[in-house]
Amino acid sequence: MKKYILLVCTSISLLSMGSCSKDFLDKDPLDRLTGDQYWKSKADFDMALTAIYGQLQNSIFSYGSPNWDVLTDNGYGQHNYNGSQGIVRGEIFPSSGGYIVDIYNACYSGIARANIFLSKLDANEGAVLDEGVRARYEGEVRFIRGFYYYMLYACYGAVPLIVEPLGLENQIQAKATEAEVLEQTLADLDAAITTLDPTLYANGNGHIVKTSAQALKLRVLLYAAYDENGVPNTTVLSQASTLAREIMATGYALAPAFESVFRDATQEGNPEIIFSIKFLAPNNATSMDQWYGDWAVVSPLPNLFNAFESGDIRRDLTVFDKVVDFDGVIHRPSNNVPTGYGLKKFLTPGLIPYGYSTQSQQDWVMLRYAEVLLSFAEAENELSGPSQEVLDALNAIRRRANLQAINAGLSKESMRAAIRQERRLELAFEGLRYFDLKRWRIAEDVLNNVKDGVLSYRFEERFYRWPLPQTEIDKSQGVLEQNPDY
Repeated sequence: MKKYILLVCTSISLLSMGSCSKDFLDKDPLDRLTGDQYWKSKADFDMALTAIYGQLQNSIFSYGSPNWDVLTDNGYGQHNYNGSQGIVRGEIFPSSGGYIVDIYNACYSGIARANIFLSKLDANEGAVLDEGVRARYEGEVRFIRGFYYYMLYACYGAVPLIVEPLGLENQIQAKATEAEVLEQTLADLDAAITTLDPTLYANGNGHIVKTSAQALKLRVLLYAAYDENGVPNTTVLSQASTLAREIMATGYALAPAFESVFRDATQEGNPEIIFSIKFLAPNNATSMDQWYGDWAVVSPLPNLFNAFESGDIRRDLTVFDKVVDFDGVIHRPSNNVPTGYGLKKFLTPGLIPYGYSTQSQQDWVMLRYAEVLLSFAEAENELSGPSQEVLDALNAIRRRANLQAINAGLSKESMRAAIRQERRLELAFEGLRYFDLKRWRIAEDVLNNVKDGVLSYRFEERFYRWPLPQTEIDKSQGVLEQNPDY
């Protein structure tokens, strides 16, 4: 049976509290629990943990992640979700709204809940929680906080570093340095790695496990490994390679069928999934099939469609041509398909016809083994060139895609290009392309040369770090400084 973490409203409201002071009548409300009455039992902590997981269901972190790719050479977003069209056109300002504000607010909302939980966990005494449970709770929550700080680091660079609940006396915070934000991200993930269960994710009953934290740390290291000229740091890449080897030795494998990773019926127990954000109809259904299969919220560009090699089965599993077709069962989108192509990768065949009543429950896969293999190949090629290990990792992915193996003999530069191309196609619309272009420091070259986009692309050097939202600057009373060039 599909595992599911139920989002509980009571726990969310309680996580919004720091410490509850007495009101002017010195009485507790009669219709709800206060902070003083909560955090007394294991059930209280379980409910609060559920709410922290539930925050990840925010569409920009989960089923809306394909929209990140409309900021790249992969696709076009006709509905302008999260202000994507302005970002593509280079209209990036502190007052832009959309992603510029949405990521900042969503991450700090999640961080606030994590900080409250960790403070209550630290303050809890007695026999309510044994040490094993306490350690697991801390590891899971620090993984999630680490994810939010990674997103802030990757989008803005230097941001306020908040690791305890805020009150009136400390709510205004200055920025930490970019290096300090990265340090905190890695510290959270290292704490999770130290404390979490070493089992495979498929055996973890939907909970974050050690390998989940390792895989996220690997992603963070790959992002941090390149300097402002795109030159790799061999020390960081060595750490990434070592970490990838550890994950590769734990028992994960590429699922035999590429599409099985993304479809509800074949996600539970899938050997490739390292962490996913859980959904379950009807109470926690998403609009995934409606968005991509009917509204054409994300429209792949022709250059992506044409980038797939002849015989690559991923092309027709990732992109549909005008109509959705699953073995003759067809759905015609009600919206225009402006590029001629739609996004098929995450659609559920059995829910056709897609519409307003469609309830999608496929989990959003945040981390999977294919990314680990690609990250290992990238790190090892930069460190040692196109060794047999690099070829083996890359060719495992190509074999599943029904492609011929790449033979030995490529130069380091040619292998780099092959790895980056494979990464683009394998991970298309999983929300990683924009960050790959940024970390490799090639966003200007790639995006300013898109020839088949519906919009005119413009990427400037300063866009590698977004501005902090103007609303945050305004309410900081001069404490929070804007990023340079904004």
